Amino acid sequence: MTTPFPFTAVVGQDDLRLALLLNAVSPAVGGVLVRGEKGTAKSTAVRALSALLPAVAVVPGCRFSCDPAAPDPQCPDGPHEAGTGAERAARMVELPVGASEDRLVGALDIERALAEGVKAFEPGLLADAHRGILYVDEVNLLHDHLVDLLLDAAAMGASYVEREGVSVRHAAKFLLVGTMNPEEGELRPQLLDRFGLTVEVAASREPDQRVEVVRRRLAYDDDPAAFAAKWADEEAAVRQRIVAARELLPQVRLGDGALRQIAATCAAFEVDGMRADIVMARTATALAAWAGRTDVLAEDVRQAALLALPHRRRRNPFDAPGLDEDKLDETLEQYAGDEGDDEPDPDGPGGGGGQPAPDGGPQGDGGEAAQPEAGEDGQPQASGAGEQPAARAAEPFRTKALTVPGIGEGAAGRRSRARTEHGRTTGARRPRGALTKLHLAATVQAAAPHQRARGRSGPGLVVRRDDLRQATREGREGNLVLFAVDASGSMAARQRMSAVKGAVLSLLLDAYQRRDKVGLVTFRGTSADVALPPTSSVDAAAARLESLPTGGRTPLAAGLLKAHEVLRVERLRDPARRPLVVVVTDGRATGGPEPVALAGRAARLLAAEEVASVVVDCESGPVRLGLAGQLADELGGTAVTLDELRADSIAGLVKGIQGRRAA
Repeated sequence: MTTPFPFTAVVGQDDLRLALLLNAVSPAVGGVLVRGEKGTAKSTAVRALSALLPAVAVVPGCRFSCDPAAPDPQCPDGPHEAGTGAERAARMVELPVGASEDRLVGALDIERALAEGVKAFEPGLLADAHRGILYVDEVNLLHDHLVDLLLDAAAMGASYVEREGVSVRHAAKFLLVGTMNPEEGELRPQLLDRFGLTVEVAASREPDQRVEVVRRRLAYDDDPAAFAAKWADEEAAVRQRIVAARELLPQVRLGDGALRQIAATCAAFEVDGMRADIVMARTATALAAWAGRTDVLAEDVRQAALLALPHRRRRNPFDAPGLDEDKLDETLEQYAGDEGDDEPDPDGPGGGGGQPAPDGGPQGDGGEAAQPEAGEDGQPQASGAGEQPAARAAEPFRTKALTVPGIGEGAAGRRSRARTEHGRTTGARRPRGALTKLHLAATVQAAAPHQRARGRSGPGLVVRRDDLRQATREGREGNLVLFAVDASGSMAARQRMSAVKGAVLSLLLDAYQRRDKVGLVTFRGTSADVALPPTSSVDAAAARLESLPTGGRTPLAAGLLKAHEVLRVERLRDPARRPLVVVVTDGRATGGPEPVALAGRAARLLAAEEVASVVVDCESGPVRLGLAGQLADELGGTAVTLDELRADSIAGLVKGIQGRRAA
C-alpha cells in the first residue's frame, strides 16, 4: 500500500487544511470544494486527510458499513443485531470522472441472475463511501448523470436503486470532497451548493516557501516511509485533536447573538435559500470545538462566512468568487454584542485566512463605451482604421436553443441529440465489440425460445453470447461552440459593440449551462486571431470577450478560414464532439482584393464539410443590406437578429439549425 503524504507536512494552504479539518470534526458541515490552479497540493491534502480520521466501528461482514451501535434496519445485508462490531480505518473512496452509473450506485449482479436465477445486488462506490470520504478529482468534469445521482444521495443520505428488477435502498452518508481547476469549466449550481465549504488555493509567491515545498516533496519521493515517520508525531497530535474536538462538539453553545450575526450576514450577501445559514452555524460550531471552546465567538462566525458563502453568492459563472470583507466586518459589527456575545476583534479575527479578493474585472452593466460614428466604408471617422476602446458588454439574457442537426455520439451534455451510454433506452441491438450496457429484457427474449434445445434443467437461464443484446440509449451531447466575432470598425459604429458583446455573453452562459466547450475567434483589420482555443472554461471566454477592442476593416474571409483551421485541429483531438459555428457580424467584407468573393468561398468551404452554423446578424438602422442573411445562405445555416436571439422574443422562432440553403 502506498504511503500517503502526511497532512501536517503540507506547506502553507492554511484555508485548505482548516476546511478539511473542520469537516473531519463535524461531517455535518457538508464537505469542501477546493478550487485552484494546477500543482497546488489540492489532491495531496485531500488524500492525506483520510489517515487522520478516527477508526470506524462496523458490523462484521456488512458490505454497507452499518454502525453496530445503531444498524440500519433497511440494510440489504441485514437485519443486524446491535453489538460491539469491529473497527476499521475510515475509507476514502475516489469517484473517477468517467465512472459508469452502475459503478457509482451499484447494479444487478448479472452473472448470478442469469446463472443462478436469483436477484443479487452488487454495491457501488456510494456504499463503499458510507461513513467515510467520497473524493472526486476534477469534479467540474463529472458527467451530468453522475451529478444527479450524487445530488440525490447527498440530499437524502441514502442511495435508491430501482432498475432491472432490483429495488434496493441503503444508507449513503459521506463527506463529499471535490477538487477542480476553474480554467477547465465550472460546476453546476445545484452541485456547487451541496458543498458546505469552498476554498481557493494558489501557489505561494514567496521563494522561501516554494523552496520548502520542493524540499519536502523530494524527500517524500526518495523514501515515503521514512518521510512519513518523520512527521508521525505531528500526525498523531492532529488526530488526537480531532477526536477531542468531536467529543467537545455537542457541548458547544451557539448563542442567539451568533445566530443573528449568521442570519444577517447571509441576508446581506443575498445568498439563495437557507442552506448557507445552516452550514455557517455548523461551521462556526466546529471552529469553536477545534479551538477547544464551548462558546461560538464573532471570529468563528467571520471565518465561517469566508468559507461557506463565496460559492453561494455567485449569480452566474462570470461572477468572481469571494466576499467583500469590509462589508462582512460591517455586518458583524452591526449585530455584535447581543446576548453578551463577544465583540469582534478590532485587529481582525484569527483562526485562518479567508478567501482571496476577487480578481476578475467587473461585468458589463449595460453601459456603452462611446464610439465614433462610422463613415461610408464602415470605418470610424475620428480614427480611421485605428483601434477603438473596448466596449462594455450589455446585460446577458436567456437565448433560444441552438442545436446541431442529426444524432451525434459526443460527450454527455445538454444541447444536441446524441447516442449516449446514459439516457433513455430507445431499443436494443447486437453488441459490436465488448458489451457495455446489457438490455436484460431483450437478452432474455432472445434466449428464451432455445431453453429446451439447450437442455435447461435448473432455475438458471441458459444464455449464450449470441443472445446478449446491447441497450441503445439516446440523450444529449455537449458540442463545441466556436464563436467567430467581427471586431471591425463597422461593428463599432452606432455603439453596437456593447449589444453584440451582451449577446455573445448570453450565448456563453447558455454554453455553460449546456456543458459545451467554447472557442473564440476574432477578426478585424487585416487578419483573424484565435482569442481562445477550444476549452471548457466559459469564464476564460467571457474574460477575453470583455477586453476585446474594435477597429479597422472587416476581413470576413480570414475569420471564417481561421474558424475552419480551429475546427480541423480540434477534430483530431476530439473527433466525437460536433461543432456549432456562431458567426457574429453585420455581414460586411472589406479590405484586400475581392473581399466579398473570398468570404463566399470560405463560407462554402465550411458548408461543404457540413459544419452547423448560425449567423447572428448585427446590422442595425433603417436601411438593412441583408448581408448576414447572404452569408448564412453560403454557410448553409440560419441567420438570426439580435432581437430574435432572445428566448422571449416574438420576432422569430429559432429552435435549431435547420440547414437552410438558398433556393
